[in-house]
Amino acid sequence: MRSTFLVAAAFGLLADICRAAPSVSVVSNTQLDPKGIFFVSFDGVVNVNSFQESAVLAFQNFQFAAWYTSTGTAVLGRRTLPSGAWSTLQLPHNISTSDSHNVISLGVSPADGKIHVALDCHSTQMFYTSSEANLATSGNSWVASRFAAITTTLGNLNIGTVITYPQFVVTPNNLLQFVFRSGVSGDGATQLAEYSAGTWTNVGSWASATGTYTAPSGVTSTLRNLYIHGFSYHGTRAYVSGTWREQNGAVSCSSLGLTNHDTVYFYSDDMGRTWFNNAGAQIGTSGTNPVSVNTAGIIVDSLDADHALMNQESQTVDSTGQLHIIISYVPGRFTQCVSNYETVRPEFARPFHLYRSASGVWTKVEIPFFVQSVGRSQIVMDSQDNVYVIMPFVRVVTASKASGWTDWTSVYNGTTTLLQAFGEVTLDRARVSSGLVSVLYQQNSTGTTPSPVHLIDFSLNGS
Repeated sequence: MRSTFLVAAAFGLLADICRAAPSVSVVSNTQLDPKGIFFVSFDGVVNVNSFQESAVLAFQNFQFAAWYTSTGTAVLGRRTLPSGAWSTLQLPHNISTSDSHNVISLGVSPADGKIHVALDCHSTQMFYTSSEANLATSGNSWVASRFAAITTTLGNLNIGTVITYPQFVVTPNNLLQFVFRSGVSGDGATQLAEYSAGTWTNVGSWASATGTYTAPSGVTSTLRNLYIHGFSYHGTRAYVSGTWREQNGAVSCSSLGLTNHDTVYFYSDDMGRTWFNNAGAQIGTSGTNPVSVNTAGIIVDSLDADHALMNQESQTVDSTGQLHIIISYVPGRFTQCVSNYETVRPEFARPFHLYRSASGVWTKVEIPFFVQSVGRSQIVMDSQDNVYVIMPFVRVVTASKASGWTDWTSVYNGTTTLLQAFGEVTLDRARVSSGLVSVLYQQNSTGTTPSPVHLIDFSLNGS
């Protein structure tokens, strides 16, 4: 009996271990620049913003990164994977203003191996360049002369002069797409362009500023923009989630709050041409009938504008093709009216894991750690569909698929490891399939004193 009990206990312990949340371990931490430009605006720094999506990007045998030097010059870095030395080149462009939105985003067009760079815009003209063919794969000398002249158009395509949040996305058939906002905060349209055979073409707006939103107070707003948590492909499907920001500040209970409200979801099976809601009903067509705030069936988590809901957090897709989102806001048990998001969010905001089942049912789980920041968190999943959330200051929390993503555990705390990271991070998602994630961060500083830019590689130990 005693031996049977011990064997059963041992199996029980093994089962508990197998169900434990996954861990991470540091593979390397590399200083990319001892003196990156540093200034704080809109609560962020320009070298590392969550919404960049691709300031660091692996493609085949190489990894690329982008940042601004202490003098504001745009720099591109390259190394051979997994751990080669970094080489850098300077593009002939300096950041035009001290605005943390004016980030650098990278993309690679698989068909011709060109590296694409979009940078330095916040409701202004955008700057763009691309490399010679096959530079992303050839290992040719890493020099600025291999890039074309910098223009204020997207190559051959004129996309206007009021551009923000540029990001590149590779489609299932290896085309390169470009997602961006035209217009301004509270009055903007989300747009899509596509690169094929050396030419950019316009797909059109797929989320518009139009429609009427009525707050619980009865106040209405007639203009807004959609802030997206991502534009992610899995198989042939493109997944989008996001939140609306209203132009009329009176929809929020406080003038110092955020007018962001509701989490929405919709998808496309034809590379962003037509769009469908959670129930599978067609709801929009890019260029002619974009999704709006009044589109039916797209809200998957309803929340008014009184809780400092953050825009542009993060999303990923699991192995079964279901979307997982990180959102964050101040739960109602702390206050029903965030009087000042700058002070109340760091004190009370919590992240939430929001995910979809194959039958279209959404589940929301509060992650039991405070955000401790105005800023955003990032989510990735390993090959076993375990979840890793990288919170501000390089704090990593995880949950296992075996637990139904409920065993949230803190597995790495950058605030206690002397990283001295400032706020948000951005990730190289392309490395996740190999069981790693690269995290770009910048050390904190004061005023405009430059500080080191780092890339830390984590092994995802649940893979």
